[in-house]
Amino acid sequence: MRLAEEARRSRAPFVRLADRYALFFIPLTLLIAGLAWHLSGDPLRALAVLVVATPCPLILAVPIAIMSGISRAARRGILIKDGVTLEALAGIKQVFLDKTGTLTSGHARLQSIEVNGLADPQRLLGLAASLAQASTHPISQAIVEAAHQRQLPLSVPQEVEESPGSGLCGHVDGVQVRFGTLSFAHKDAPGTDWVAAMLRRMDYLACSGSFIDVDGKLAGLLIFSDNVRRETPQTLRRLRNRGIEKIVMLTGDRLETAEMIALSAGIDELHAGLTPEDKVRAVQQGCLRTSTLMVGDGINDAPALAAANVGVAMGASGATASAQAAGVVLLVDRLDRLVEALDIARRTRYIARQGVLVGMGMSLLAMAVAALGYLPPLIGAVVQEGIDVVIILNALRALGSSWELRKRKLAAEHIDRLQDEHQQLSTVLSELHQLANDFAQRPLAQAQTDLVQLVNKLQTSLAQHEREDENTLYPLLTRSMPGEDPMSAMSHSHREIFRLIHLLTRMSSDFSSDPATAPADEIQHQLIRLDTLVRLHFDQEEELFRYLDWR
Repeated sequence: MRLAEEARRSRAPFVRLADRYALFFIPLTLLIAGLAWHLSGDPLRALAVLVVATPCPLILAVPIAIMSGISRAARRGILIKDGVTLEALAGIKQVFLDKTGTLTSGHARLQSIEVNGLADPQRLLGLAASLAQASTHPISQAIVEAAHQRQLPLSVPQEVEESPGSGLCGHVDGVQVRFGTLSFAHKDAPGTDWVAAMLRRMDYLACSGSFIDVDGKLAGLLIFSDNVRRETPQTLRRLRNRGIEKIVMLTGDRLETAEMIALSAGIDELHAGLTPEDKVRAVQQGCLRTSTLMVGDGINDAPALAAANVGVAMGASGATASAQAAGVVLLVDRLDRLVEALDIARRTRYIARQGVLVGMGMSLLAMAVAALGYLPPLIGAVVQEGIDVVIILNALRALGSSWELRKRKLAAEHIDRLQDEHQQLSTVLSELHQLANDFAQRPLAQAQTDLVQLVNKLQTSLAQHEREDENTLYPLLTRSMPGEDPMSAMSHSHREIFRLIHLLTRMSSDFSSDPATAPADEIQHQLIRLDTLVRLHFDQEEELFRYLDWR
């Protein structure tokens, strides 16, 4: 909280939109009124100028548009805390993103327990979980959840100390336990073969891990998997399409592990191995270059959120400290809401600026007419009220969605149906993946039986699903997207899936009658091709449907 407060005080003050226009509008009004009085000698002309010089484009149009935009965002699960934040959000050019819980799902899952020597894996997990009860970090919660699933008894930890971004230490049943990064858990860790092997394995798998030290001895490693959010790559592409110049990932993880996530997500620049203080410095340096936004969800991210021009907290499952430090809170656990927040902010700023310019333009025209003596004060008052009504109605447009969003919206039942069908097909895809991995190594009789069963399932479930999509769903998608045939690439994937299933059907028949006519290696090769294509196609469909889903 101290770091967050220091970072907040270090931010440059933001000049509001209305204040910038007021700097020249008010002096100009007084100048026109003075000139009208001086040149005509009639004080009523100056009065008429002042009457029609309505300040409502500044004191009504902008606040109404801003509050309408905030209300619009709230209906979409985006909490924007004040108008200053919304105006600043509209001018963002650079985005900083935390990794865990932001680019990834944040729902870490214990993948394996690696021991150094003869330690008991279950005892190590029990010690770490007992200590992890004192922390709200996603990794700590994953450790506790894994221990509960294994029905391990947990003890109450004593003298617990948490080092943000590094790990936990304390005493459990009289034993000193430390877990977290390698440098934190075991400061004097020698470069043993076991440590090198574990670090290399985490790099290959793009997984994070917590080393466990018990009474000064490095005892083991907990490896966690936390996949990139499905919507993350698309969200980053959409941010670039909206003029974001650079997307940077900040993480406390090791560089080698973070690189794999950065490549999967499509990050422009990566900074790894950072402490909370390092994240603050990186964000502050970014703010010196251009208007910067920081997105995070954990306690470690709170200072960086406070340092950015706009801080965005993943509030659905994030820490309270980050939500308090941020100016924007995403109440829905979806990163793509960030793009929608940016769209709402920019549309709101456009409407507010339009109201100011149109309102001041009408006022200046009325002032000129009044200065020439053609608009008496009483009539000018009526004109001024008319201008106010026009700009207020215009500002209220920020409550609604843009025409582009309404055009792209797709019925919710189609999205739900696709997700349900993909979930139902997960069993078939798992069997396909397993057979693609080891088909050539299976005994002949088992391989023949397994292939026949899989081909039958592919024909009755997968092929049928893709035909329904091609004939029913894709025409609906075509009407929701620009271009004459926007689904041509996806339809090509359908045709290739049909071809591979047909080929596997023929090969299965030949393999069952005479294995020599259809070699097992060639069948496995085609299984691998189909497995890769189907998984990629499903990911593309789900990504596309997330783009069209505006619930």
